[in-house]
Amino acid sequence: MQFSRALSLLLFFGSFVSYAQYTETINSNRPGNSQGAFSVGTGVLQLETGGKFGEDEHELLNTTTDLWGVEYELRYGFWLEELEVNLNGSFLSSTTNYIVAGAERSHEIRDFDRNTLGVKYLLYDPYKNGVERKVDLYSWKANQRFNWKQLLPAVSLYAGVNFAMDDNPYLYAEEGQFTPRVALITQNNWAGGWVFVTNIIADKIGQEFPTYTGIATLTHSFSSKFAAFGEFQTIISDVYSDEIARGGLAYLFHKNFQMDVSGLVNFKDTPSRWQVALGVSYRLDMHKQDQYLERADEL
Repeated sequence: MQFSRALSLLLFFGSFVSYAQYTETINSNRPGNSQGAFSVGTGVLQLETGGKFGEDEHELLNTTTDLWGVEYELRYGFWLEELEVNLNGSFLSSTTNYIVAGAERSHEIRDFDRNTLGVKYLLYDPYKNGVERKVDLYSWKANQRFNWKQLLPAVSLYAGVNFAMDDNPYLYAEEGQFTPRVALITQNNWAGGWVFVTNIIADKIGQEFPTYTGIATLTHSFSSKFAAFGEFQTIISDVYSDEIARGGLAYLFHKNFQMDVSGLVNFKDTPSRWQVALGVSYRLDMHKQDQYLERADEL
Protein backbone atom coordinates (compact mmCIF):
# COMPACT_ATOMS: atom_id res chain seq x y z
CA MET A 1 0.00 0.00 0.00
CA GLN A 2 1.26 3.42 -0.86
CA PHE A 3 0.11 6.30 1.32
CA SER A 4 2.31 8.84 -0.40
CA ARG A 5 0.93 8.02 -3.82
CA ALA A 6 -2.54 8.67 -2.42
CA LEU A 7 -1.32 11.97 -1.02
CA SER A 8 0.31 12.83 -4.34
CA LEU A 9 -3.01 12.41 -6.13
CA LEU A 10 -4.29 15.54 -4.43
CA LEU A 11 -1.22 17.51 -5.46
CA PHE A 12 -0.77 16.42 -9.06
CA PHE A 13 -4.19 15.61 -10.58
CA GLY A 14 -5.06 18.24 -13.19
CA SER A 15 -5.88 18.59 -16.85
CA PHE A 16 -2.41 17.43 -17.84
CA VAL A 17 0.22 15.90 -15.60
CA SER A 18 3.66 14.41 -15.98
CA TYR A 19 4.24 10.91 -14.69
CA ALA A 20 7.15 8.79 -13.55
CA GLN A 21 7.73 6.04 -10.96
CA TYR A 22 9.47 8.58 -8.76
CA THR A 23 7.20 10.82 -6.66
CA GLU A 24 7.97 14.14 -4.97
CA THR A 25 6.83 12.71 -1.63
CA ILE A 26 7.96 9.46 -0.03
CA ASN A 27 6.19 6.40 -1.42
CA SER A 28 5.72 4.02 1.55
CA ASN A 29 4.05 0.61 1.90
CA ARG A 30 3.44 1.21 5.62
CA PRO A 31 1.42 0.74 7.68
CA GLY A 32 -0.50 -1.98 5.80
CA ASN A 33 0.73 -5.47 5.04
CA SER A 34 0.50 -5.17 1.25
CA GLN A 35 2.98 -3.62 -1.17
CA GLY A 36 2.04 -1.24 -3.96
CA ALA A 37 2.73 -1.84 -7.63
CA PHE A 38 5.11 1.11 -8.07
CA SER A 39 8.79 1.26 -7.17
CA VAL A 40 10.44 4.01 -5.12
CA GLY A 41 12.23 5.35 -8.22
CA THR A 42 15.81 5.05 -9.38
CA GLY A 43 18.42 6.31 -6.94
CA VAL A 44 16.06 6.21 -3.96
CA LEU A 45 17.04 4.27 -0.83
CA GLN A 46 14.17 3.92 1.61
CA LEU A 47 13.74 2.47 5.10
CA GLU A 48 10.29 1.57 6.48
CA THR A 49 10.26 0.26 10.05
CA GLY A 50 8.09 0.06 13.13
CA GLY A 51 7.47 -1.57 16.48
CA LYS A 52 4.49 -3.76 17.29
CA PHE A 53 2.99 -5.51 20.30
CA GLY A 54 -0.09 -7.62 20.89
CA GLU A 55 -1.59 -10.82 22.19
CA ASP A 56 -2.77 -14.18 20.85
CA GLU A 57 -5.27 -16.18 22.90
CA HIS A 58 -5.93 -19.81 21.91
CA GLU A 59 -9.26 -21.05 23.26
CA LEU A 60 -8.70 -24.79 22.61
CA LEU A 61 -5.13 -24.92 23.93
CA ASN A 62 -5.96 -22.52 26.77
CA THR A 63 -2.81 -20.47 26.11
CA THR A 64 -2.07 -16.76 25.96
CA THR A 65 0.89 -15.47 23.99
CA ASP A 66 2.32 -11.98 24.52
CA LEU A 67 4.07 -10.59 21.45
CA TRP A 68 6.37 -7.72 20.63
CA GLY A 69 8.57 -7.18 17.61
CA VAL A 70 10.16 -4.93 15.03
CA GLU A 71 9.25 -4.89 11.33
CA TYR A 72 11.52 -3.44 8.66
CA GLU A 73 11.73 -3.02 4.91
CA LEU A 74 14.68 -1.64 2.97
CA ARG A 75 13.84 -0.62 -0.62
CA TYR A 76 16.08 0.56 -3.44
CA GLY A 77 15.26 1.59 -7.00
CA PHE A 78 17.95 1.03 -9.60
CA TRP A 79 18.65 0.72 -13.34
CA LEU A 80 15.02 1.08 -14.50
CA GLU A 81 12.20 3.19 -13.08
CA GLU A 82 10.04 0.06 -13.00
CA LEU A 83 12.52 -2.00 -10.96
CA GLU A 84 12.96 -2.26 -7.21
CA VAL A 85 14.91 -4.59 -4.91
CA ASN A 86 13.80 -4.89 -1.31
CA LEU A 87 14.55 -6.66 1.95
CA ASN A 88 11.51 -7.30 4.11
CA GLY A 89 11.66 -8.81 7.58
CA SER A 90 10.50 -9.00 11.17
CA PHE A 91 12.08 -9.80 14.53
CA LEU A 92 9.55 -11.29 16.95
CA SER A 93 9.58 -12.14 20.65
CA SER A 94 6.72 -14.33 21.89
CA THR A 95 6.02 -15.54 25.42
CA THR A 96 3.40 -18.29 25.67
CA ASN A 97 1.69 -18.72 29.03
CA TYR A 98 -0.06 -22.01 29.90
CA ILE A 99 -1.06 -24.18 32.87
CA VAL A 100 0.38 -27.65 33.62
CA ALA A 101 -0.86 -29.62 36.65
CA GLY A 102 -2.36 -26.48 38.11
CA ALA A 103 0.88 -24.50 37.84
CA GLU A 104 1.43 -21.55 35.52
CA ARG A 105 4.27 -22.00 33.05
CA SER A 106 5.68 -19.91 30.23
CA HIS A 107 7.83 -20.49 27.18
CA GLU A 108 9.67 -17.70 25.36
CA ILE A 109 11.23 -17.65 21.89
CA ARG A 110 12.95 -14.79 20.07
CA ASP A 111 14.22 -14.72 16.51
CA PHE A 112 13.56 -13.41 13.02
CA ASP A 113 10.19 -14.83 12.08
CA ARG A 114 10.52 -13.44 8.54
CA ASN A 115 13.30 -12.31 6.19
CA THR A 116 12.74 -12.06 2.45
CA LEU A 117 14.99 -10.62 -0.27
CA GLY A 118 13.07 -9.89 -3.45
CA VAL A 119 12.68 -7.94 -6.69
CA LYS A 120 9.57 -6.15 -7.95
CA TYR A 121 9.01 -5.13 -11.57
CA LEU A 122 6.16 -3.04 -12.98
CA LEU A 123 4.71 -4.89 -15.98
CA TYR A 124 1.88 -2.56 -16.93
CA ASP A 125 1.16 1.05 -16.11
CA PRO A 126 -2.19 2.41 -17.39
CA TYR A 127 -1.17 5.97 -16.46
CA LYS A 128 2.02 6.00 -18.52
CA ASN A 129 0.58 6.34 -22.02
CA GLY A 130 -2.84 7.74 -21.23
CA VAL A 131 -4.61 9.81 -23.84
CA GLU A 132 -6.85 12.77 -23.26
CA ARG A 133 -10.54 12.03 -22.95
CA LYS A 134 -12.18 14.15 -25.59
CA VAL A 135 -14.93 16.53 -24.58
CA ASP A 136 -18.20 16.14 -26.49
CA LEU A 137 -19.39 19.69 -27.20
CA TYR A 138 -22.89 18.48 -28.09
CA SER A 139 -23.63 16.04 -25.25
CA TRP A 140 -23.47 16.73 -21.52
CA LYS A 141 -24.52 13.12 -20.89
CA ALA A 142 -21.58 11.75 -22.89
CA ASN A 143 -19.14 13.83 -20.86
CA GLN A 144 -20.60 12.52 -17.59
CA ARG A 145 -20.48 8.88 -18.66
CA PHE A 146 -18.34 6.65 -16.45
CA ASN A 147 -14.82 6.18 -17.83
CA TRP A 148 -14.21 2.43 -17.70
CA LYS A 149 -10.48 2.90 -18.41
CA GLN A 150 -9.93 4.10 -14.85
CA LEU A 151 -10.68 0.55 -13.66
CA LEU A 152 -7.49 -0.73 -15.32
CA PRO A 153 -4.86 -1.23 -12.59
CA ALA A 154 -1.09 -0.98 -12.68
CA VAL A 155 0.32 -4.53 -12.50
CA SER A 156 3.61 -5.72 -10.99
CA LEU A 157 5.26 -9.07 -10.37
CA TYR A 158 7.33 -9.85 -7.29
CA ALA A 159 9.78 -12.73 -6.75
CA GLY A 160 11.85 -13.33 -3.66
CA VAL A 161 13.47 -15.85 -1.37
CA ASN A 162 12.81 -16.34 2.35
CA PHE A 163 15.92 -17.15 4.38
CA ALA A 164 16.57 -18.22 7.98
CA MET A 165 19.09 -20.04 10.13
CA ASP A 166 18.40 -23.77 10.50
CA ASP A 167 17.90 -23.44 14.28
CA ASN A 168 15.23 -20.74 13.93
CA PRO A 169 12.35 -21.65 16.30
CA TYR A 170 9.80 -20.10 13.93
CA LEU A 171 10.57 -22.63 11.18
CA TYR A 172 8.15 -25.51 10.86
CA ALA A 173 9.46 -29.08 10.94
CA GLU A 174 11.18 -30.02 7.67
CA GLU A 175 10.97 -26.42 6.41
CA GLY A 176 13.99 -25.36 4.37
CA GLN A 177 16.26 -22.45 5.20
CA PHE A 178 15.63 -20.95 1.74
CA THR A 179 12.12 -20.95 0.27
CA PRO A 180 10.57 -19.04 -2.68
CA ARG A 181 7.93 -16.33 -2.51
CA VAL A 182 6.07 -14.84 -5.50
CA ALA A 183 3.29 -12.26 -5.74
CA LEU A 184 0.99 -10.57 -8.24
CA ILE A 185 0.37 -6.91 -7.33
CA THR A 186 -2.26 -4.54 -8.72
CA GLN A 187 -2.89 -0.88 -7.94
CA ASN A 188 -5.65 1.56 -8.92
CA ASN A 189 -5.23 5.30 -8.37
CA TRP A 190 -8.67 6.91 -8.36
CA ALA A 191 -9.77 10.53 -8.26
CA GLY A 192 -10.50 12.05 -4.89
CA GLY A 193 -7.39 10.64 -3.24
CA TRP A 194 -8.33 6.95 -3.33
CA VAL A 195 -5.85 4.10 -3.90
CA PHE A 196 -6.81 0.42 -4.08
CA VAL A 197 -4.09 -2.26 -3.90
CA THR A 198 -4.35 -6.05 -4.11
CA ASN A 199 -1.65 -8.67 -3.47
CA ILE A 200 -1.98 -12.36 -4.36
CA ILE A 201 0.93 -14.23 -2.75
CA ALA A 202 2.27 -17.79 -2.92
CA ASP A 203 4.79 -18.36 -0.14
CA LYS A 204 7.16 -21.23 0.71
CA ILE A 205 6.34 -22.96 -2.57
CA GLY A 206 7.54 -26.55 -2.77
CA GLN A 207 7.57 -27.01 1.00
CA GLU A 208 5.30 -29.38 2.89
CA PHE A 209 3.18 -26.47 4.14
CA PRO A 210 2.97 -23.70 1.50
CA THR A 211 0.97 -20.57 2.30
CA TYR A 212 -1.37 -18.67 -0.02
CA THR A 213 -2.41 -15.14 0.88
CA GLY A 214 -4.73 -12.51 -0.54
CA ILE A 215 -4.64 -8.87 0.62
CA ALA A 216 -6.90 -5.97 -0.38
CA THR A 217 -6.00 -2.45 0.85
CA LEU A 218 -8.00 0.75 0.36
CA THR A 219 -6.31 4.07 1.17
CA HIS A 220 -7.86 7.54 1.24
CA SER A 221 -6.02 10.84 1.63
CA PHE A 222 -7.91 13.59 3.45
CA SER A 223 -5.28 16.25 2.78
CA SER A 224 -1.79 16.58 1.34
CA LYS A 225 -0.37 15.23 4.62
CA PHE A 226 -2.97 12.97 6.23
CA ALA A 227 -4.32 9.57 5.08
CA ALA A 228 -6.17 6.53 6.44
CA PHE A 229 -6.43 2.93 5.29
CA GLY A 230 -8.47 -0.24 5.75
CA GLU A 231 -7.22 -3.70 4.83
CA PHE A 232 -8.46 -7.28 4.68
CA GLN A 233 -6.14 -10.30 4.51
CA THR A 234 -6.95 -13.98 4.09
CA ILE A 235 -4.33 -16.67 4.78
CA ILE A 236 -4.69 -20.28 3.59
CA SER A 237 -2.33 -22.98 4.85
CA ASP A 238 -2.49 -26.42 6.48
CA VAL A 239 -0.51 -24.99 9.40
CA TYR A 240 -2.18 -21.62 9.93
CA SER A 241 -5.21 -20.09 8.21
CA ASP A 242 -6.85 -16.84 9.20
CA GLU A 243 -8.76 -13.74 8.17
CA ILE A 244 -7.35 -10.44 9.44
CA ALA A 245 -8.60 -6.85 9.35
CA ARG A 246 -6.26 -3.86 9.70
CA GLY A 247 -6.75 -0.15 9.90
CA GLY A 248 -4.57 2.86 10.53
CA LEU A 249 -3.44 6.40 9.87
CA ALA A 250 -0.34 8.02 8.36
CA TYR A 251 0.97 11.57 8.54
CA LEU A 252 3.52 13.13 6.18
CA PHE A 253 5.83 15.38 8.24
CA HIS A 254 8.21 16.03 5.35
CA LYS A 255 8.41 14.92 1.73
CA ASN A 256 10.98 12.32 2.85
CA PHE A 257 9.54 11.40 6.27
CA GLN A 258 6.27 9.72 7.29
CA MET A 259 4.90 8.35 10.59
CA ASP A 260 2.05 5.87 11.02
CA VAL A 261 -0.08 4.06 13.57
CA SER A 262 -2.18 0.94 12.97
CA GLY A 263 -3.89 -2.06 14.51
CA LEU A 264 -5.24 -5.49 13.61
CA VAL A 265 -7.82 -8.01 14.76
CA ASN A 266 -8.80 -11.41 13.38
CA PHE A 267 -12.02 -13.41 13.19
CA LYS A 268 -11.39 -16.68 15.00
CA ASP A 269 -10.40 -17.92 18.48
CA THR A 270 -7.70 -20.49 17.61
CA PRO A 271 -6.09 -18.09 18.27
CA SER A 272 -7.85 -14.75 18.58
CA ARG A 273 -5.39 -11.95 17.84
CA TRP A 274 -4.90 -8.24 18.32
CA GLN A 275 -1.89 -6.03 17.65
CA VAL A 276 -1.01 -2.34 17.54
CA ALA A 277 1.96 -0.81 15.74
CA LEU A 278 3.79 2.51 15.39
CA GLY A 279 6.16 3.11 12.51
CA VAL A 280 8.23 5.51 10.43
CA SER A 281 9.33 5.69 6.81
CA TYR A 282 12.35 7.69 5.64
CA ARG A 283 14.08 7.97 2.28
CA LEU A 284 17.44 9.12 1.00
CA ASP A 285 16.52 10.81 -2.25
CA MET A 286 19.40 10.48 -4.74
CA HIS A 287 17.11 10.52 -7.75
CA LYS A 288 18.73 12.30 -10.69
CA GLN A 289 16.39 12.35 -13.67
CA ASP A 290 12.72 11.44 -14.15
CA GLN A 291 11.54 9.39 -17.08
CA TYR A 292 8.56 11.65 -17.79
CA LEU A 293 5.81 11.11 -20.29
CA GLU A 294 3.11 13.75 -20.64
CA ARG A 295 -0.37 12.33 -20.34
CA ALA A 296 -3.91 13.57 -20.05
CA ASP A 297 -5.81 12.92 -16.88
CA GLU A 298 -8.48 10.33 -17.60
CA LEU A 299 -9.99 10.50 -14.16
